[in-house]
Amino acid sequence: MKDDAKTRILVVEDDPDMMDQMKIYLESENYEVVAACTQKEAEPLIKPGAFNAAVLDLMMENPDSGFVLSHRIKKMDPSIPVVIVTSVTKETGFYFDKAHDPKDWIKADAIIHKELRFEQLKAELKRLMGGGETHA
Repeated sequence: MKDDAKTRILVVEDDPDMMDQMKIYLESENYEVVAACTQKEAEPLIKPGAFNAAVLDLMMENPDSGFVLSHRIKKMDPSIPVVIVTSVTKETGFYFDKAHDPKDWIKADAIIHKELRFEQLKAELKRLMGGGETHA
């Protein structure tokens, strides 16, 4: 990737309103968004050099779509930061906590629970991509 290129974020989210909000927010932070609405739509996008980080919804057409995509991304390139965004706690009562490192079994670098706060997403992306790194 060229030095003057924007950081590309793969966003996979099946809720159109949430997708629009994430896309608008990330683009306002000067990221380029590569968007997909389903696991099936995202799979062909997972190739070397296509994106620098990923934000994945957990439950899409399959209950484990985000896990599957995260595994494929990490298998391709373990250095790509992956954030899973989920409402599973709200829907099931199951909570992913910090006592169990997601990287140990999910192959994701962070999990953010919905209701998503965009500042939290921004902070996680900065942390995972090296903090002070510029992306413009």
